[in-house]
Amino acid sequence: MRYGPALRDEIAAEGTTPLIGVHDMYSASIAAGHYDGFFVSGFGFAASYYGLPDIGFIAWPDMAAFVERLRGAFPRHHLLVDIDDGYVDPEVACHVVRRLERSGASGVILEDQKRPRRCGHADGKLVLPLEEYLEKLHQVLAARSDLVVVARTDATEEDDILRRAAALAATDADVVLVDGVRSVEWIRRIRTVTGDKPLLFNQIAGGKSPRLSLSELTALGVDVAIYSTPCLFAAHRAMEAAMTELARADGRLPAAGEPGGEIGVKEATELLARNIARPQPVPVAPAARPAAGAAAPCAAGAQALGV
Repeated sequence: MRYGPALRDEIAAEGTTPLIGVHDMYSASIAAGHYDGFFVSGFGFAASYYGLPDIGFIAWPDMAAFVERLRGAFPRHHLLVDIDDGYVDPEVACHVVRRLERSGASGVILEDQKRPRRCGHADGKLVLPLEEYLEKLHQVLAARSDLVVVARTDATEEDDILRRAAALAATDADVVLVDGVRSVEWIRRIRTVTGDKPLLFNQIAGGKSPRLSLSELTALGVDVAIYSTPCLFAAHRAMEAAMTELARADGRLPAAGEPGGEIGVKEATELLARNIARPQPVPVAPAARPAAGAAAPCAAGAQALGV
């Protein structure tokens, strides 16, 4: 199965494609029963794996290992991965993209932030000079085989948002994301300057963007919607409630396994057993790589790194 083309076809189909943010294997196991696509959110992964805010702590080997575990358990789900700024250097970004593609990722999101980076819906974001980001983006595009690449800008100034959105749409990136869009009117303005290029919208509870349904997003010309944190925030509330109730009950566990009652060992085991039973797709060889005389721009840097 070629995961990039499968996601690309889904994006091109009618309507807005939802990708649900998952932060660990358990959240993915639950989301898999409701949606066909996952988004590996940097916010959720930083919170779950490190217990830290999404401000640049993620190490790419940790993210790559998580993606490999996801793909092993969910062989037919779309899998879009947040790689932040490509982990700073273009050479590292190219290596990570190739690694993720071999691991079965469907696509990646590459942002134009510079360090110290921030969550896309936080204040204080700084962006690279456009030309510097475009150079990194072009190298990543040349390094992939058929992986979907989403070009993301975190610009906050109005003129710069439109300038960067138009520039990103003019590249070979598959999709454009302007993160932290503050209104429906701004979605329309961005849609105007990006032409026919597919557009992605990021929804996060408590973020800067309006809360919109898939039908509303489709009417606005949005092709993909990522939901960064519904599983993470729901788990937060549920665990807080469970701990409060356990303390109130003097440590007596609630009844489990009854209709409408608490989740118990049986229900959890049945959920996780599905990750073993899912049939694996037949692998399909990726598209041919460039010939030796047409090496990707970051090839020299990759050779220097021994990758």
